[in-house]
Amino acid sequence: MTDTTTPAPPAKDKPWLFRTYAGHSTAEKSNALYRMNLAKGQTGLSVAFDLPTQTGYDSDHVLSRGEVGKVGVPVCHLGDMRALFDQIPLEQMNTSMTINATAPWLLSLYIAVAEEQGADVSKLQGTVQNDLVKEYLSRGTYICPPKPSLAMITDVAAYTRENLPKWNPMNVCSYHLQEAGATPEQELAFALATGIAVLDDLKTKVPADGFPAMVGRISFFVNAGIRFVTEMCKMRAFTELWDEICRERYGIEEEKYRRFRYGVQVNSLGLTEQQPENNVYRILIEMLAVTLSKNARARAVQLPAWNEALGLPRPWDQQWSLRMQQIMAYETDLLEYGDLFDGNPAVTAKVEDLKAGARQELETLDAMGGAIAAIEYMKGRLVESNAARLGRIEANETVVVGVNRWTEGEPSPLTAGDGGIMVVDPAVEADQISRLEAWRAARDTAAVEAALAQLRADAAAGKNVMPASIAAAKAGVTTGEWAGVMRAVHGEYRGPTGVSRSPSNRTEGLEDIRAAVDAVSTQLGRRLKFLVGKPGLDGHSNGAEQIAFRARDCGMDISYEGIRLTPEQIVAQALDEGAHVVGLSILSGSHLPLIEELMDRMRAAGLTHVPVVVGGIIPDEDAVKLKAFGVARIYTPKDFELNRIMMDIVALATPSEAAA
Repeated sequence: MTDTTTPAPPAKDKPWLFRTYAGHSTAEKSNALYRMNLAKGQTGLSVAFDLPTQTGYDSDHVLSRGEVGKVGVPVCHLGDMRALFDQIPLEQMNTSMTINATAPWLLSLYIAVAEEQGADVSKLQGTVQNDLVKEYLSRGTYICPPKPSLAMITDVAAYTRENLPKWNPMNVCSYHLQEAGATPEQELAFALATGIAVLDDLKTKVPADGFPAMVGRISFFVNAGIRFVTEMCKMRAFTELWDEICRERYGIEEEKYRRFRYGVQVNSLGLTEQQPENNVYRILIEMLAVTLSKNARARAVQLPAWNEALGLPRPWDQQWSLRMQQIMAYETDLLEYGDLFDGNPAVTAKVEDLKAGARQELETLDAMGGAIAAIEYMKGRLVESNAARLGRIEANETVVVGVNRWTEGEPSPLTAGDGGIMVVDPAVEADQISRLEAWRAARDTAAVEAALAQLRADAAAGKNVMPASIAAAKAGVTTGEWAGVMRAVHGEYRGPTGVSRSPSNRTEGLEDIRAAVDAVSTQLGRRLKFLVGKPGLDGHSNGAEQIAFRARDCGMDISYEGIRLTPEQIVAQALDEGAHVVGLSILSGSHLPLIEELMDRMRAAGLTHVPVVVGGIIPDEDAVKLKAFGVARIYTPKDFELNRIMMDIVALATPSEAAA
């Protein structure tokens, strides 16, 4: 008799958490987006905050102009955090908050809202990124100098050990290192060195018997690029090196506490403005690196949207990326198998090669005194690596489909109509400021002042800032006021740019441009002065760094002071230094208000003869407006040929053209 019983389906591993990095405009609109995404099957929240919130400014601060609600949600106080999580039970959520310099403050607001909801705070699950080292190296949302910033990282960790045992207090973030040009070996070494710096400091703040469990709560947030075999090997190298560090440096015996736990967002650096529909395939291929290998599989995955090189993604774009994950996890048989690569000689050899390169870089950092002492060295290495990466694309050594090969194609229907992106209503900023003013007017001023005084006293005394921060959140203190205390106690920091004024040895192939710079400098009577500025709060400095780096090697006298400048400061610098050309870089979407103000100030300062060029993620309709303001040239991610940009600057600085 034939057995017709249907065989049981094979056992499947539990899928990773599906996340979508989201937040924009206002807390209310972001809340609606979160609830919609949860209804679509998203299994965790990943909160994006706007730049003022990330850098510790209220929405009405001068540096916040044009930035409110652009790259994330503005959270100025407890009322904003309430609105952000309205009707979302925080005790049941796993929430990732991409926040660093203000991480103690945002976590304090989150705890306060959870308590208002009646949640058991000890059951809260989630992560604050809380990695300041990579902010100095690549992202730029730091506030205070490295040492007090490290102390705040470990304050959060020590507090969560006692009160939020399921919370990940620090997410070592190598994502932005790769976005800044890091090689796989550099990404491994710089991230692991950051983890070591944090654990060395944390060891002084928790009891010895509680330390192993805290090691187990440190998680990582990584990047996965298009070279997905190398990236998969990188993830296996990460797991093996972290296990080695935990065993040998910290004596952690329990395997579960040595486990390399990580989430990922796949690479945004490689997403192209040209033929943006190709980005869908890039994103899917990059996801393979962090899902195929069971022994190095991500615990949580968030995918960028196909149109991030064009502007802010719409809900539909984010849904498309979420569906990619769901198809991989539920329609394929991936989760029915053990690790597919164990014993593969090619994979083993590559992993060992990556580990050897990372160990060598770690030894260099250790000799310098660790990650905190080596920030300037690491920043310089990243700028150099990114210059080499861009050089390979310019020379067609690295093929990027639709950019330097196969550039002709049909127009994309995906960008028809609304241009394929979401645009934040300019009225959002005024609305947010009016709510902030109402909040300040309605609160108990005496309670706020008392809470700020206690916070200041604790910070100055070196006490853990979390208890006073939670009390301040409940008293109605604002984000800008909390960060103002930290600035007053610890001072404000300006990070290294990674671009020295001395030319590098990368002048091969630049002979014609250097000759042109020499010629125009002779006409001008002094060396061509090129001022590169980053107005506003946008900390994505890679583009500005590479322009300054190349301009320097082309023989220009460059001036680049780094991020977070007001239009007023940039115009004053142009006047003081006698700039021949001013170059501005803005990637946060705040280009219209900031550049309009800067051009007005250029006119008022009598600098209408100085050409201004602008680079950023700038839609075509915005480019028309910028030109109407008087901008001479506009560059977007499709303009990857830096030498052509250099020749444009030379032409603009030529006296005959400048006078025309």
